[in-house]
Amino acid sequence: MHPLAKAALWASAATTTAALATGAVAASALNGIRRPTLPYGFSPFEVGAEAEELEFRAADGVRLTGWWLDQPDSEIVVICAHGHRSSMADMLGIGPGLWRAGHSVFLFDFRSRGLSDDGPMSLAHREQLDLRAAVDLVTGRRPGARIAVVGFSMGASVALLCAADDPRIGFLVLDSPFASMRGVVAHALRSLHLPAKPLLPVASLMNRALHGYSYAHVRPVDVIAQIPPRPVLLLHGTEDSIVPFSEAELLVEAVGRDHVEFVPFDGADHCGGYFADRPGYIALVDDFLRRSLGAAAPGGAS
Repeated sequence: MHPLAKAALWASAATTTAALATGAVAASALNGIRRPTLPYGFSPFEVGAEAEELEFRAADGVRLTGWWLDQPDSEIVVICAHGHRSSMADMLGIGPGLWRAGHSVFLFDFRSRGLSDDGPMSLAHREQLDLRAAVDLVTGRRPGARIAVVGFSMGASVALLCAADDPRIGFLVLDSPFASMRGVVAHALRSLHLPAKPLLPVASLMNRALHGYSYAHVRPVDVIAQIPPRPVLLLHGTEDSIVPFSEAELLVEAVGRDHVEFVPFDGADHCGGYFADRPGYIALVDDFLRRSLGAAAPGGAS
């Protein structure tokens, strides 16, 4: 073999190996279970909220845990859905805040996070089973109540994917969702100064080979137009370093500006709107929920 051809062959093999290794690392980062070292954390006790701890199961059998904060006379039950490497303990600002505003609230841990059991995790794919189970639980406990989902980051994307074919979810508050898994992974690769365009197909292929789903399976942008006439409040920081602001713009474009309330938080990083003005954020969401009560009939019908 000519030396130049041999060198080209070795270079091609090295490039392929590097791409496969990058894909495997990306798959591990998205799907690998990594719990905190300490087995305990904050609970509703720390914020003076009265809560009942509940256990329930996803359709594939994974045991999940949640906190029910009850307001018996409330017309709305708010389900809070946390982010990818987060837990329901991180919702102890917005959750009790909306409870004090008069809403029943259900916080829960997605699989392999917080107090829930380990199970095959992902980025907004298998977690849809968990949110659907939470909706089942809320529907059973409060059959006459309207259901809202307040989701953050991955939890917001899960909420979109579930609400598209579950009319029991009456309205959505989406903070920093991504439009597609491909888009958010591409941004992560670019932030590491890696070439996203050639690596994305390999990373998606590795994700499917190792964890059973590809990036094409997680595309909230394809289903958001199925949500109206149910009300949607979309919140996003303009300086989001994890889910770029452009992802929110793609979602708005897909559903149409007339069908979503879009509130940018100028200068805020990922899910940073709440921390910029905690009382103001809770008041914003509470106002949206109350206005939304008359916007669509139960079950999502107009």
